[in-house]
Amino acid sequence: MHPGTPIPDPNSDIAVIGIAGSFPGANTPSNLWRRLSLGQELISILTKLPDAPDNYVPAVAALEAYDCFDADFFGIPPVEAELMDPQHRILLECCWSALENAGYDPLTLCIETGVFAGARTDTYLASLLKNSDLVDSVGTFNLGLGNDFGFLATRVSHCFNLTGPSYSIQTACSTSLVCVHLACQSLLLGECRMALAGAVAINVPHITGYEYREGSVLSPDGHCRPFDAKARGTVFGSGVGIVVLKRLEDALADGDYIHAIILGSAINNDGGLKAGYTAPSVDGQAQVIAEALAVAGIQPSDISYVECHGTATLLGDPIEVRALGKAFGRDRKQRCAIGSIKGNLGHLDAAAGVTGLIKVVLSLKHRQLAPSLHFEQANPQIDFEGNGFYVNTQLQEWSSDGRPRRAGVSAYGVGGTYAHVVLQEAPDREEAGDAMIEECT
Repeated sequence: MHPGTPIPDPNSDIAVIGIAGSFPGANTPSNLWRRLSLGQELISILTKLPDAPDNYVPAVAALEAYDCFDADFFGIPPVEAELMDPQHRILLECCWSALENAGYDPLTLCIETGVFAGARTDTYLASLLKNSDLVDSVGTFNLGLGNDFGFLATRVSHCFNLTGPSYSIQTACSTSLVCVHLACQSLLLGECRMALAGAVAINVPHITGYEYREGSVLSPDGHCRPFDAKARGTVFGSGVGIVVLKRLEDALADGDYIHAIILGSAINNDGGLKAGYTAPSVDGQAQVIAEALAVAGIQPSDISYVECHGTATLLGDPIEVRALGKAFGRDRKQRCAIGSIKGNLGHLDAAAGVTGLIKVVLSLKHRQLAPSLHFEQANPQIDFEGNGFYVNTQLQEWSSDGRPRRAGVSAYGVGGTYAHVVLQEAPDREEAGDAMIEECT
């Protein structure tokens, strides 16, 4: 545990009271769970054009109707909406859906609510700047309002009249899980009573493959094989995910439906003691996992599943499993299942972490572990037996020995900002209510 890490407090748990998202091949979390449980790959293979270069890979992880938006519904003039990066538009829709899923009307919300959101690098603005007449007619300032990510979270706060903290965050691939961590901290500090947290990633142009280069992080064949001996890289895709959070005691007092509980979380950066700026670090990853467990107040043996970052790169996967082994220790009596949703739908960039978190929330609700795809034989650089982990490759009941089901979720960003969140299944409402009454008497 780092110096200054807070002593675990049973009253510091955070409730996940709303979830929303749109993912490749699944436009809602419920659709996502159905397809995950069936073990379906959601990366699409396009028809390869005759004039495409030899290194072109016709694979895409795309969203349905990414370019559709009801501007009137959000009170945004159509011309202004057209100038907005699709990530701004999709995030607005997702935040609305998340609040509705939590049982709240965004237009009559009387709870101080924060927004913690991020996005991938803007690829839409470049196409707008090619139109000099458009730039001259609207001005660069107005273009910036719809494309600069400094305005991403505050636009949500403005549209829904949310008066809590409003932060736009960017830490590369760990962005959305860092948003979740910061939202939890803001709730615990009393800066807000409810929070929206997550991120969006929309690639423009949208329905297109990519050019593979030897040694890159991209897959040569359009499939992502986390932890497998054939793993050669990932496929970047588009998606969005948002969770609504409250302190557990507030959620129980307000009668909210609770999807799952966040017991603890941590973020860090691995600094400069590694092979290079883009290289992952065993020590940095192990440290953030250990700190999240310490904040949660539980032992590694209490965790029975970890949703890994799992990008299917030759370097990244072995380092991640080594870091897990270092954080968990080798004295555990039972093996721990791991998996990565990237085998199903690729790497959703800034939205990757919250997508993994939503998968775990759904797994806890259904008390099932979905299969991690494309794992046949372990990467020879990974010592699963020695580390005490195994890749879950089939749909199975998430067994429990009478203790609550608990899981970890990891997200690691290029540049070394790491995040880990510890989740637990939701409590029985009657038991939780009795516990609250007992605590107050």
